[in-house]
Amino acid sequence: MPMGHTATAEAGSGGLTATEHRLANGLRVVLSEDHLTPVAAVCLWYDVGSRHEVKGRTGLAHLFEHLMFQGSAQVKGNGHFELVQGAGGSLNGTTSFERTNYFETMPTHQLELALWLEADRMGSLLAALDDESMENQRDVVKNERRQRYDNVPYGTAFEKMTALAYPQGHPYHHTPIGSMADLDAATLEDARAFFRTYYAPNNAVLSVVGDIDPKQTLAWIEKYFGSIPSHDGKPEPRDGSLPDIIGEQLREVVEEEVPARALMAAYRLPHDGTRACDAADLALTILGGGESSRFYNRLVRRDRTAVAAGFGLLRLAGAPSLGWLDVKTSGDVEVPVIESAIDEELARFAEEGPTVEEMERAQAQLEREWLDRLGTVSGRADELCRYAVLFGDPQLALTAVKRVLEVTAEEVQEIAKARLRPDNRAVLVYEPVSAEAETPEAETTAAEGTSNDEESAK
Repeated sequence: MPMGHTATAEAGSGGLTATEHRLANGLRVVLSEDHLTPVAAVCLWYDVGSRHEVKGRTGLAHLFEHLMFQGSAQVKGNGHFELVQGAGGSLNGTTSFERTNYFETMPTHQLELALWLEADRMGSLLAALDDESMENQRDVVKNERRQRYDNVPYGTAFEKMTALAYPQGHPYHHTPIGSMADLDAATLEDARAFFRTYYAPNNAVLSVVGDIDPKQTLAWIEKYFGSIPSHDGKPEPRDGSLPDIIGEQLREVVEEEVPARALMAAYRLPHDGTRACDAADLALTILGGGESSRFYNRLVRRDRTAVAAGFGLLRLAGAPSLGWLDVKTSGDVEVPVIESAIDEELARFAEEGPTVEEMERAQAQLEREWLDRLGTVSGRADELCRYAVLFGDPQLALTAVKRVLEVTAEEVQEIAKARLRPDNRAVLVYEPVSAEAETPEAETTAAEGTSNDEESAK
């Protein structure tokens, strides 16, 4: 069936361009030529993440990401890795609240191989998905959870914070890693149904960026992806909208074996893709983005009450974004001392707004970060997919820098005054305990607490 060409647009970021196309089965394709180096990046975003999961089956999106590397009809076992790396390429996949992506960066002459591999597993993964691969990857994901969440200092923070910041039943209440109980409960049929529902061409965006011949690339994409059938049974994700302000300060004290006290807080901020979100990004950059920021200068340099202080933005499209504050205390400094200084700085910023120099520095910092992403073939491929999946228009990726530079100091001050308030944050306080000091009863309580946290994160 013929491929429909839907758009060709030259965008306003360093002369970068992208063209858009759509296959008859619904697969959206975005191409961006860049002949600077003889490499090409392939990026495939599926519109499925942990927000699409249901209670009792958390972690399934991430588990399935691992299963996609366990073979397909024509590629057995670990063959996907072996073929890409044997051809001089690199690859991986990741899962978030809002999407699952797969990507390869290849020498130009090996581009066809990457496209064939992605098409083979999109079209035929079920032919290779069996109990053995399911059990193998279930164990891998459970071990990943132990290594990244359960058995590292502050590893529980992300999971606890999302459970605190988003109410019970909200689609972002649990993290993509899922709970141990739900990982154990997932069945082979769960995985097969998940694939049939979400891993269809009309639920995906494919971007190819780099030293490519667009005509030949489109011909390969049509050849390998064009015969894969679409699927129309995907349910809409649950509504993730919430009021602008939490309305109270949510708080949890965590006693764990950590090297220092820590204050972490998540502020409810505007959805990604909005001008207000860009203003919030600038505010957080001025307050906590690096060693020139207000928090770092106040807490680390001047007061010497902290050894690290950062404030960053977790951009989310389907729910309010989170402004993530992370401060590690110095010596025996108590958390209330840190919290008081933070609130003083936030109140001063809301009252006075940013200086001209702070705005210029923050905009330059975000501009550099954006251009760094767009300047690599893999980074640009990922951003083109992101804007296509989450906002319907990949061209927005190429004008993101312009939008950041258009935000005014008044808008930055306004969003800080409206949102960076004590009644609009979830707070985690980490208090160190020593393993030697714990009694058997205390260890039992800690284990039970972990179990309850996993239950609440479903």
